[in-house]
Amino acid sequence: MNVKARIRRFVMQRYWKMDIHPSARIANTAYIDRTWPGGIHIGAGAIVDEEASVLTHDMTRGIYLDTHVGEGSYLGIRAIVMPGITIGKHCHILAGAVVTRDVADGQRVAGNPAKVVNAPKLDHEIAAI
Repeated sequence: MNVKARIRRFVMQRYWKMDIHPSARIANTAYIDRTWPGGIHIGAGAIVDEEASVLTHDMTRGIYLDTHVGEGSYLGIRAIVMPGITIGKHCHILAGAVVTRDVADGQRVAGNPAKVVNAPKLDHEIAAI
């Protein structure tokens, strides 16, 4: 991780009090909402790609909600996660998707609004076969 990324991570975790796991990767151009910074929760090994947005507030409705990105999940380029959404573990949010509903573990979603395009089997499900 370069110096700029380390400083940004330090500010997000210490100053803004965001819950971001140390192994999570966040692109420099990703938008992580600072209006309700305590509502950001990003799990271990999660990746937030270029220009992706993770939101925690909606000023038009006056809501402030916690938004969770699960362990090992991937948010593609310019994906948008709306306030109050929970992305499960090991999910893929494809490029440009607008997530308006919770995403269960292991699902792959795309589109606006995001819909499941396929649900790959999780490792423990494959082992059971």
